[in-house]
Amino acid sequence: MTITQRKEFLTGSCYGRAMSASFSEPEAPLPHDRDALTGLAGAAAVHSRLAAWASAAEKTRTVAPVHALMLGLRRFETVNLAYGEEAGDAALVEVASRLSRFSEDEFDGDWIAARLGGGNFLLAVNESCSRERWQWLAEALADNIAKPIMDLCGRGTVRLWPRVALIRGIPGEGSQTLIDRLAETLVRAQRNSAGRVLWADGDMALAGRSAQQLEADLLGALDRDEIEIVYQPQFATEDDRLVGAEALARWQHPQIGRVGAGILFTIAERADHVAQLSHHIAAKALTGASDWPDSLRLSLNVTPADLAAASFANSIAAVVVEAGFAPDRLTLEITEQSLVSDLERSAVSLRKLRDIGIRIALDDFGAGFCNFRYLKLLPLHYIKLDRIMVDDVLDDARDLAVFRGILAMAKALDLKVIAEGIENEDQRALIAQEGCDYYQGFLRAHPMKAEEFLTFTGH
Repeated sequence: MTITQRKEFLTGSCYGRAMSASFSEPEAPLPHDRDALTGLAGAAAVHSRLAAWASAAEKTRTVAPVHALMLGLRRFETVNLAYGEEAGDAALVEVASRLSRFSEDEFDGDWIAARLGGGNFLLAVNESCSRERWQWLAEALADNIAKPIMDLCGRGTVRLWPRVALIRGIPGEGSQTLIDRLAETLVRAQRNSAGRVLWADGDMALAGRSAQQLEADLLGALDRDEIEIVYQPQFATEDDRLVGAEALARWQHPQIGRVGAGILFTIAERADHVAQLSHHIAAKALTGASDWPDSLRLSLNVTPADLAAASFANSIAAVVVEAGFAPDRLTLEITEQSLVSDLERSAVSLRKLRDIGIRIALDDFGAGFCNFRYLKLLPLHYIKLDRIMVDDVLDDARDLAVFRGILAMAKALDLKVIAEGIENEDQRALIAQEGCDYYQGFLRAHPMKAEEFLTFTGH
């Protein structure tokens, strides 16, 4: 299956969620180094990246802080037997998406995610990390992968059973040795019916913080105002004019380090504090944006739990009024996942918010169901394209045709289009030429704190 065929597979009737990025830097392997089904890196690309990290460290006479884990899906063959190979492929694509999004959320350094064949995946990171944090991240990733995959190809809900082998690289250790040690450890972890995570040095992981401790830590973090908001700038494609920013939440945990928004909300869900966390993030983001020039917009992400709440519209309206922020400068970004439970009720809540001036964006378009019914029923102002929809538009004529088709559809529906993941000038030039309205990505700016963003605006 080619990369283009994979996109067609994802946007067809069968459920699949594409990865948003296999690589965190422009030095990523070329498309032919990718796994044909999931779009993640292949084994050769992993060896190349690990060697590049070691070489860069040698030049600076430092040690590359390489951490790696290998994730395997226990008894995955039963998915193919019970649901068919098409559903099995869709499940693997979903795992790839969750792995990539987890990595984007949690790491600041260079990383690479790969599929090594079958139900085995690898994640390697070139970033300082304590043993305790790497252990905790492995557990958190396993939790993420184990979440149900809903309505898989229309054949029911599937749960996967991940096992994880993890390692901290040894100076001078070759990439093949590192991967071999992980593979051997994963075999032992697969046979272990108790623990999900096993260290490749032969020892079980050091005890991290329990779920109950993390839930208590989160409540304390809210009380102490430890949840940080960073802003990802957004630009007009035609002239590179700054038009606003997307607010992103992070938590710098004193013991385990940075916790990204995805895991942050997972902890909140277990503690039944999603509403409190969402209110805290929204209020802090709006306060941080209160000094922006009036021409700039703020985008906030909406979680499935938020949208499912009967009081959602009133809660958002109240926090906007409380912050003194103009509703017509706010955009709420919703994902297809948020809409699965009750589309009609979601549409009612969103119309209430539209009526007071708030705008609505359908986020990650092209990475999930691509259910066009959403475009018909929801009061949308924007479609926000997942980065997979622009990754290969420079090199693949069919990908470009799909991109043009989405733009034409959006124009017919009077919707603006925002492209995510723009990382080079050629991409920006092409989407501008094709008529895409806005973009965000590392080409112009990384996420930044409130004071940095205010300086970035020129005020």
